[in-house]
Amino acid sequence: MITPAYVRTMAAYNSEMNRRLYAAASRLSDAERRRDRGAFWGSLHGTLVHILWGDGQWMSRFDGWERPATPIQESRGMLDDYGELCAARTAADARIEDWAARVDDLWLDADMTWFSGAAQREVTAPKRLLVTHFFNHQTHHRGQAHALITAAGEKTDDTDLFLVIPQMR
Repeated sequence: MITPAYVRTMAAYNSEMNRRLYAAASRLSDAERRRDRGAFWGSLHGTLVHILWGDGQWMSRFDGWERPATPIQESRGMLDDYGELCAARTAADARIEDWAARVDDLWLDADMTWFSGAAQREVTAPKRLLVTHFFNHQTHHRGQAHALITAAGEKTDDTDLFLVIPQMR
C-alpha cells in the first residue's frame, strides 16, 4: 500500500528525472528531438509532450488542474515549441510536488470515479492504485525518452531511484 511519503518521494523523483532528461534533450538539435525513431509516440519531442499530457489528465482528476483539450491520439502534438514545453514541464513538476505535499491517507483511502476517454466508459478505482498508475505512466514513458536520448548520443546521468533520491530509506 502506498503512503503519503511514497507520493512525495515519487513526485521528487519525477521532477529530478525530468530535469535530467530535459537537460540531455536540450543538448540535442531540434531536428534530433523531432526525429521519428519508431517510438510509440514517434520522436523524443512527441514522447515528452505525451508525458506532460498524461500528467495533465491525471492531475485534472487529482487536483483540479485544467484538463488538456487534446485527445490522447493527438497528445504528442499538444505543444510544438520546445521552449514552451520546457517551461510547461517545469511548472507542472512544481505543481505535482505541491499536490504531493498535501496528499494524506484520508485522500488516498478514497475511490475516484471519472469518465475515461481511453476506456470510453465511467471508471471507479482506488486512489492509491490510480496514483501508482500515474507515477508508473511517467516512469514508463521516461524510459522510452531515455532510450531515444541514448540513441541520439546523449546521456542523462543515473536514473535509479535509490541513486536519484538517496534520502529514501
